[in-house]
Amino acid sequence: MTTPTVEVHLGADELAAALREDARRGLTSSPKELPPKWFYDERGSELFEAITELPEYYPTRRERTILAARAPDVARVSGADTLVELGSGTSEKTRLLLAAFETTGQLVRFVPFDVSEATLRSASRAIAADHPTVAVHAVVGDFERHLPLLPRDGRRLVAFLGGTVGNLAPAERQKFLAELSAGLAAGESLLLGADLVKDQGRLIAAYDDRAGVTADFNRNVLRVLDRELGADFVPERFAHVAVWDDREEWIEMRLRSIGDQIVHVRALDLTVEFADGEEMRTEISAKFQPAGIAVELDAVGLEVAEQWTDPDGDFAVTLAVKP
Repeated sequence: MTTPTVEVHLGADELAAALREDARRGLTSSPKELPPKWFYDERGSELFEAITELPEYYPTRRERTILAARAPDVARVSGADTLVELGSGTSEKTRLLLAAFETTGQLVRFVPFDVSEATLRSASRAIAADHPTVAVHAVVGDFERHLPLLPRDGRRLVAFLGGTVGNLAPAERQKFLAELSAGLAAGESLLLGADLVKDQGRLIAAYDDRAGVTADFNRNVLRVLDRELGADFVPERFAHVAVWDDREEWIEMRLRSIGDQIVHVRALDLTVEFADGEEMRTEISAKFQPAGIAVELDAVGLEVAEQWTDPDGDFAVTLAVKP
């Protein structure tokens, strides 16, 4: 087994500064808003893993079904010898790709990329142990800022799975995809997982489960602010809300204030007022039409080589190539 390399571009101080900046901007805007990336401390990550196992939450299972069936096709069509995964976390689904690439004998290196150094180090050791012939080069960074720092060795396939692309608003998504495309060499590829538009009832249920796990996950962002910024949010005084925006074709998760309340954020020297019933958006999760995915990729100079859906047509995995 080779020892994984871990390249750190996002230290604790920079991460803390980003949280302060996002919190100040979001809590003083109208309407109020917080970015979804701050859900994911240790507890938030555990809650999200629990969400993926809920009967209402289909995206993870559907994407895994596609990858289990199509990973050999991804390896063949991409011709890549380097697999890069953005937002890799524990790299569980990526193991299906790693196994397919290893079967072909073409995989030289794996580059997991994530904001959490601790998670990356743990996952990198596990991958290196399971795939001793593959060099693991982990990168700690934020995909909205550090894409240009990705290693450029070999012929790369960049995987962005889980439907995470839907958390970006359209302008942010176009900017992100354009930057990603600009960093790819001719013949390199993007593998993109995206949730598809479907029945409104199923969509809302996926983000508002009967067991209340998603509600706990949503409120976790308040616990993060309490711990990291000395805020005095009482999470139980905010109700979880999930709504479908038919015009934008996205789910919005919000936190609704139960009663009038005043919150202090000591690290920002900030006092924030919430009116009874006032809602603060914590996440958007855009859903896509298959043809729309191709249009967005074409707009940034990527050509769709293959697009697969699960048998129920709930989720799409698209392989696009830089010509």
